[in-house]
Amino acid sequence: MKNFTTVLISVLTIAVGVLFFLHFSSKKTPSLNNSNTNAVVANASGFKIAYFEMDSIENHYEYLKDVRNSLRSLEQRKSGELASLRNAGKSKIMEYQKKGNTMTEQEIAMANEEIMRLENELKAQEQIKSQELQDESIRKIQDVKKTIEDFLKEYNKGKNFSYILSSSSDIIYLKDTAYNITSDLIEGLNKNYKEKKKP
Repeated sequence: MKNFTTVLISVLTIAVGVLFFLHFSSKKTPSLNNSNTNAVVANASGFKIAYFEMDSIENHYEYLKDVRNSLRSLEQRKSGELASLRNAGKSKIMEYQKKGNTMTEQEIAMANEEIMRLENELKAQEQIKSQELQDESIRKIQDVKKTIEDFLKEYNKGKNFSYILSSSSDIIYLKDTAYNITSDLIEGLNKNYKEKKKP
């Protein structure tokens, strides 16, 4: 028992000596209080995030407005084409209904075939026009997105943001408006678009 106590005291004495030595031989580092710790870490890493309000871009970016108007016109044109096909089909049906009882069995069979053909053609055209509209919408929206991305790459060259996010109220709950670049983005995008539109 005496040996155990002697060994324990020796180990503790050595441990205290090592700690004493380490404490006095290390350089003093300035202490950081909690309030500026994050700022120092952020500055040391160079990590900065900016954001823009997407609803403001949707409301004020002229190219996006033109794209929306163009897609609306395309949708109206395709709807008009489909309406013409529907009206042609209805006219044929009304024409056959007027003939009604005067038609032979062979004429009735031919009329039914023609009505079915018109219905199938209408369904096929609805699918084709819907797909065309969807493809054009995707292409134009991707073009708008690429325009914004290209602008942000140039814009960020002097700013060095690590991330630039599109803000949405259901995704981001707290924002420091010091990092809101929406007005810069709208101004720059519209300026570039006006220059592109010039003849």
